Amino acid sequence: MFLQRYFKFMSHDMAIDLGTANTVVYVRGRGIVLNEPSVVAIETINGVKRVRAVGDDAKLMMGKTPGSIEAIRPLRDGVIADIDVAEQMIKHFIQKVHGPRRFPRWPEIVICVPSGSTSVERRAIRDAASNAGASQVWLIEEPMAAAIGAGMPVTEPIGSMVVDIGGGTTEVAVLSLRGLAYTTSVRVGGDKMDEAIGSYVRRNHNLLIGEATAERIKQEVGVAKMPADGKGETIHIKGRDLVNGVPKEITITQAQIAEALTEPVSAIVEGVRIALENTAPELAADIVDQGIVLTGGGALLTGIDEVLREATGLPVSIADDPLTCVALGTGRALEDPVFRGVLQTA
Repeated sequence: MFLQRYFKFMSHDMAIDLGTANTVVYVRGRGIVLNEPSVVAIETINGVKRVRAVGDDAKLMMGKTPGSIEAIRPLRDGVIADIDVAEQMIKHFIQKVHGPRRFPRWPEIVICVPSGSTSVERRAIRDAASNAGASQVWLIEEPMAAAIGAGMPVTEPIGSMVVDIGGGTTEVAVLSLRGLAYTTSVRVGGDKMDEAIGSYVRRNHNLLIGEATAERIKQEVGVAKMPADGKGETIHIKGRDLVNGVPKEITITQAQIAEALTEPVSAIVEGVRIALENTAPELAADIVDQGIVLTGGGALLTGIDEVLREATGLPVSIADDPLTCVALGTGRALEDPVFRGVLQTA
């Protein structure tokens, strides 16, 4: 009896937001315990591959590795692109969270998946978690997890709309009574924004920049709409001059970044429009009152809420902690019996 209570207190059960950009781990009874980039550095020595670093350490290596080391992001567009590397990453995070195992008890794991993922993609995620040491794997759809984490009334007969802008996908969903009344997944997110910035700088300034630099530009001066003064803040960026082939530094403005992000932001707005057009009238009436809630790292892009507000005419708000909303919602679904009905086995 004592051991049963001890095991329950020392629960290894965990919820994982396995994101394209970051992996966030929530442990039953402890809350969020890990938030690291979804990056794995693989080193090849004499033809044998081994994991050199995972998470923060691997992220520092991106774009700076020698020929024997490759920094890999095992997830693309919200789904697993390399199941073997993803398995190693999940196993590393489980060990990092729990340390050396003292008891022969494998954890129960809940993992969120994009609403538009196929059965094959879901099976890949489930298999990766099982092979990493899970005794039972549950899946929860990202928009549902985001809505639970944002404190939206998903169990009540009230229509709610959530827009989760992640690294690989943007999930747009209308929820009511523990279910998704309508959902659409747009394969546009933070990664596409980074690519758009990199392409713009290359096209207009003949400067080649890496993923990390593009991400830094987005985080520091990224805006979804043109600044009021037509220029906004400026930022100095370094890269390789494509004309002369030497390192070079230039200055770009927020207005230029807004121009670069026009296409991905428009794709997100279009996804929201499509969802609203396909929403039942009674649920649409609730959304007029409840408004739209933004979650995910993309919600931190300055002005994205204003753009959606102007495009839809509806109230738009950003969740209190958009970066961890999905992980918090996944964790609540693991812990709270009220939400167990939203979990899926495959």
